[in-house]
Amino acid sequence: MSVAELGRIVITGAAGLVGQNLVQRLRRAGATDIVAIDKNRHNSAILARLHPQIRVIEADLAEDDGWQDALAGADALVVGHAQIGGLDGEEFVRNNVGATERVIEAALRHQVPYLVNISSSVVNSLAVDHYTETKKAQEKLVLASGIPQVVLRPTLMFGWFDRKHVGWLARFMAKAPVFPIPGSGRFMRQPLYAGDFCDVIVSAIRNRTTGSFNISGQEKIDYIDLIRAVRKATGSRTPIVRIPYRLFWLMLAAFGLVRPNPPFTTRQLEALVTPDEFEVIDWPGRFGVRSTPLDEALAETFRDPVYSEIVLQF
Repeated sequence: MSVAELGRIVITGAAGLVGQNLVQRLRRAGATDIVAIDKNRHNSAILARLHPQIRVIEADLAEDDGWQDALAGADALVVGHAQIGGLDGEEFVRNNVGATERVIEAALRHQVPYLVNISSSVVNSLAVDHYTETKKAQEKLVLASGIPQVVLRPTLMFGWFDRKHVGWLARFMAKAPVFPIPGSGRFMRQPLYAGDFCDVIVSAIRNRTTGSFNISGQEKIDYIDLIRAVRKATGSRTPIVRIPYRLFWLMLAAFGLVRPNPPFTTRQLEALVTPDEFEVIDWPGRFGVRSTPLDEALAETFRDPVYSEIVLQF
């Protein structure tokens, strides 16, 4: 069965990192009926410009303003919206829990037959923060709907359209005289290429896969070595400098006082140094997709003549 034969695919949070990459992969795989919903006007405009063949709806999922009717006739729903960064706990509850309640209500009303539940590896993390707690609640909400679904729990992702993580770090590296690393920088990460993750989603939709899967990066790497790999991929010559953890934390706290929605917060710093190690399964074999080697994935991310130049808003 081809993706095109599956009919209408609706994606929430479609103008973010995963959504933008997923639309590109679905289009490449032959999908012709895609409905993309996102509340960010700037990012939605980018998505519509890149893919004029699809329907893009600018709407806030936490509000009842008619977007629910877009789920009518959907053959698959990808739940991809999420509040990732910020300092306001109520925003996380609103966008990760309240919005999801409305999405599930609409999916049940319109009898959507299949769902891709994009969760996060943080549901198995030792970290305690707004994002982790609301993503746990979001996953439970979607599971409780009873709609046949696959639950995918990715680790930290990077790729085209990355505005929050590795992409932001690369842009910061390009502007800063030095690149600061908290402490030793020896915090193990398992970065996942968004392109590979979207191939997993396409496979799940095609085969109507059900169950829960931890989709972790196949390669483990310390944070400082990841930054070195990013520097190599971007051709940067910015020096990497270690800064004592406490000083680094205080600098972020001060930055958060003058910027209401900082791209990197003290809570994210605390999550960065939390000693998490996530299960690595054979998802390439299970879903029939390729795991792109890290250096190759970073080169694709930062050297693509079109996509590497596009920057999304926070």
